[in-house]
Amino acid sequence: MDFNGLSIDQAPPISAPLRFFLTAPLFAMVAGFLVLFTDPEILLSRFSLESIAITHAITIGFFGFVMLGALMQMLPVLAGVKIANIKSVSKYTHLSLIFGLISLLLGFYQGEEIFYLMAMLGLGLGFLTLISFIALSMQEVKNFTPTVKNMAISLAFAFCSVLFGLLLLGEYISDDLSSMHMFLANVHSVWAIFGFAGILLIGVAFQILPMFYVAPNFKEFCLSKVAKIIAGGLLLWFLLNLFLPSYAFVAKIWIALFFWAFATTAWLKLNKRKRKVSDITIWYWRVAAISLTLGSFFWIFDEYFNSEYTVLVALFFGLGFLLSIMMGMLYKIIPFLVWFHLNGAGYMSIPTMNEMIDKRLSKLQFFLFLFSSLGFVVSFFFSEYLWFFALTFIISMAILEYNIATCALLYAKIKKTKPDFDMSAFK
Repeated sequence: MDFNGLSIDQAPPISAPLRFFLTAPLFAMVAGFLVLFTDPEILLSRFSLESIAITHAITIGFFGFVMLGALMQMLPVLAGVKIANIKSVSKYTHLSLIFGLISLLLGFYQGEEIFYLMAMLGLGLGFLTLISFIALSMQEVKNFTPTVKNMAISLAFAFCSVLFGLLLLGEYISDDLSSMHMFLANVHSVWAIFGFAGILLIGVAFQILPMFYVAPNFKEFCLSKVAKIIAGGLLLWFLLNLFLPSYAFVAKIWIALFFWAFATTAWLKLNKRKRKVSDITIWYWRVAAISLTLGSFFWIFDEYFNSEYTVLVALFFGLGFLLSIMMGMLYKIIPFLVWFHLNGAGYMSIPTMNEMIDKRLSKLQFFLFLFSSLGFVVSFFFSEYLWFFALTFIISMAILEYNIATCALLYAKIKKTKPDFDMSAFK
């Protein structure tokens, strides 16, 4: 692995990101159960409250938790700054987000005003507090690497997406949906997926691919321009939808083409990696690249079908791209964190990163996930089979949770023993 340019000594305590990573698969399982026990015909419409609930169980519960955990871990290491009170901030924002998301899901299924109010409080407090602390810490950054720049841009979109989400929740509380509700909902979802998640993952890829896979570095244009170009496309899409909606497809083409270009570039980088050993994480990156390509073109062509296939677009972008790439990253990042923190504490007799997770289980989890993801696409046309693919998805996420928890338990077990070396003199 290549640690060049990293401020390893600035890494936050392992509990800060790990609690977010451990929670993510649990909410993915919740989403699976909601799919399992909801009428498939209702889920074919992206406007049903049940569909919106399941979408947020995945987007906030999995994507949001993983990305916030990654930001807390990577920003200090990449930029050499500490996030103030990270241990307490991560603990209380984590609890606040769990409280808010559970309340939100209850609100969508029960329709009670009190749940929407609790969701607004929990999610608003959790997201805005953590985003604010991270943003404040970025003011001290002296080394603005391409990854850090992507993080800054993605945080801006995250902040806006959260504000739009809170406005939408406020309309549910008042039970008075404005004429701008659908417009705000579209901006909220597109900016969250493409602006927050998409740009952040592109920035993380700049660091992860060369570091873990010894892949060639990205070219300067990709490092310095792509995030800005995508951000410009998202702003153009917003303005065109607001003032010239008939021309908004121009911005969609702009955004989709650059995401497709990133997918192609990532695929080629993996082909040229020096460390040719193939593992489960490579498979996830491959699936993510293919899904991002399909999702990009489906998103463009969906314009000509009156958004009839938006659910398919969401499946390719959400499950195929975002979920795949995040699970691949978790399988690399979590064993690394356990190894790094134990090694830094003076423990030498510890398993290697490759030994911390059972490879047979990780492969089983991957194939179950791939099977269920393809099954969800099939279920768009044959909804009677949806329950079966929901079940395999739940099992896949349960195995992912077990694999992550195994690493965390290994860390806790070893920490109870005496270190091989006393590292206190080096602190």
